[in-house]
Amino acid sequence: MAPSPILVLTTGGTIDKNYFDALSEYQITDSGIPALLAEARVTLPYRVVELMRKDSLDLTDADRALIAAAAREAPENRIVITHGTDTMTDTARVLAAEVPGKVIVLTGALSPARFAETDAPFNLGMAFAAAQTAAPGVWIAMSGQVFDALRVKKDREAGRFVALP
Repeated sequence: MAPSPILVLTTGGTIDKNYFDALSEYQITDSGIPALLAEARVTLPYRVVELMRKDSLDLTDADRALIAAAAREAPENRIVITHGTDTMTDTARVLAAEVPGKVIVLTGALSPARFAETDAPFNLGMAFAAAQTAAPGVWIAMSGQVFDALRVKKDREAGRFVALP
């Protein structure tokens, strides 16, 4: 039996940020996710769709509705969404309410994927593994763990995600 294909929806966030020295600021650029998957030699069938290039603090209700619609209408039942970490749980709540019956795993990075020291490849790999093995529902793959997306928060001081009691 052939493995189920995975849809990767990119939305922006730190994972896709780049530092422009002339501007002395970070900007979200073209997604580095296809390059990360190629570098990891992923052979599982997957499709990457860039939905937007936004910092998650700039996402609107309309953006979250677009993300949910893309996930709901996709032929794939296993979906990885790259997303900024600041409002990842907000988007997860919308997905849980609006996209039943699919495995959806959100992931991102606390430092850009283009940096030498980044959690991006590890998080993306965990998200791919979770998308293949988790039960239908919405999950967050960050900080070396897979969390129930409705029972997790970002701990800014510690720089990681933690489960809620």
